[in-house]
This record gives sequence, structure tokens and C-alpha cells, in this order.
Amino acid sequence: MERRRIGSLEVSLVGLGCNNFGRRVDEAGTKRVVDAAIAAGVDFFDTADIYGGTKSEEFLGSVLKGRRHQVVLATKFGMEVDPDRKGAHPVYIRQAAEDSLRRLQTDHIDLYQLHTPDPTVPIADTLGALDELVQAGKVREIGCSNFSVAQLREAEAAAGSGARFVSVQNEYSLFRRDPEEGVLAECERQGLAFLPFFPLASGLLTGKYRKGHAIPEGTRIQAGSAWLTEANLDKVEGLIRFAESKGHSLLELAFSWLASKPVIASVIAGATRPEQVDANSTAADWKLAPEELAEIDRIMA
Repeated sequence: MERRRIGSLEVSLVGLGCNNFGRRVDEAGTKRVVDAAIAAGVDFFDTADIYGGTKSEEFLGSVLKGRRHQVVLATKFGMEVDPDRKGAHPVYIRQAAEDSLRRLQTDHIDLYQLHTPDPTVPIADTLGALDELVQAGKVREIGCSNFSVAQLREAEAAAGSGARFVSVQNEYSLFRRDPEEGVLAECERQGLAFLPFFPLASGLLTGKYRKGHAIPEGTRIQAGSAWLTEANLDKVEGLIRFAESKGHSLLELAFSWLASKPVIASVIAGATRPEQVDANSTAADWKLAPEELAEIDRIMA
């Protein structure tokens, strides 16, 4: 497994998104997925306090007992847990961090991320509270999510001599390329790691959805979804033909296309079963040549 950096942290190029834990996966299922991830060399786990209504953090804390040192643990705060727990005010940040530490059964969070900008709180105040957590040893690095170029620059200017964001986690895939309009370049300028969420476009890039085929039961995308347009399915078919002509799958194309960008530190994908983790763990191994990247762009145009 290739490894890349998020600030002072070193993480596996393929990460494990933990948003299914506590929602679609119970604690026993969480353990099976986590066991498979660690065995496959996937050691970057990304969760959030809102995932599974806080159950994701609780399940991770339980199943990582005795092996917390084997993983790089990232979580997030800021989105609404309930009406009294949300936002990026310093007082709440301290409470949210303590709550996550307790649920995760750990004395430190490796990467603590602001889940979404809070327009009601100056970013300098938020960074000040996060710096306190870093200085106290409760957090190693801090990051943000769903930030624009302007918000990244505002945070950079406000950081001063304290802790500063080392990563940004935004949606990015072959079907969602907004970060190419400035955020990726800003990450390169500031030395930020970029962490793409929904790298498989909510499942469109898994190969489950084919033109002329019935939609699989129990999958995330269902009939009527904005994802399942004729144009999108045509692109999926083109990508599949191209990947198979090179001896690869659509899943491997989706991961490896993201991994071809040095600014991306880890491709985070969720899993509900160990076999999904196994497939994801090797999916970024295809080293795409410039002419292959150009062909992918032609298919997506």
C-alpha cells in the first residue's frame, strides 16, 4: 500500500470511510470491515460525530480497543448532532472534541476536521480553539471539509503562529469535478492534502449500474436518481470498455484516476462488507499513463 502525507501524518493511499457504521452496519459488521482493512494495509479511518447518530465513533472505539496504535484516526465536528450540538464556536469545539475522544476510547485524535464552514463564527476563533486542543495533545493535526478557495485563504490568513489546517475534504470524482476549478490548485499552493469524499459517485463508478440493466436492489442509487441519466450511463459504459481494454475494472479506474493526482493523500471509500475493503485496497494500483488520462478525459467530455 502506497503511503502519503497529511501534515505530519502518514496514511495509506486508500482510506476507509466510516459513514456506514451505526447506520447500515452494526458493531459486529463494523469489526469485520475494520479487521479486513487493517489486514489489507488500510490504516486511515475517517469518521464523524454525526455518522450513525454518533454510533460510528462508538463502534470504532469498541472494535479498535487494544489496536488503536495501528490506525490513523480522523473524525469531524460541526454538523448538527442535535439542536444543542453543532457549529464551530470555541466552547462547543471543546465539548465536541471531548465527546469524540470518549466515544472513540482514545486520548488523541490524529486528524480533527471542521465538517462544514460556520458563517456565524470567525474562523480565527475556531482555529484558536483547535490550536488549544493541539497544544494539549488531544489532537495531532486539524483539517476542514466543504471549504471553498476563499475560505481556505481566509483560514490561512487567520492561523498566525497557531495550528493551521493541513487538509481539506471535499467531494471529488470523475462525475463531480468542482475541485478542479480552484481548490486543488489552492491545496498545492498552501501545501494542503486533499481528501476526496464520494470518490465512487455514490456507487455510479462501481460497475453496479449498467445501461439496459435493472437497477440492483438495496443499492444507494435507485430509479429516478439524478445520477442515472442516459448521458451518465453512456459515460459509465465508455469507462468500463476502456478499463477492461487495459485489464482493469471500473472501480480500479475510479480510484487510480484520483490517486494519479499527487495532492490527493488518501482516497476514502466506505464499505459494508470485508470483500469491498479487499477490492478497494488494491484499486489504486493502476499507474495511469498521460495518454490514458487523456482518454479518460475524452470519455467524460
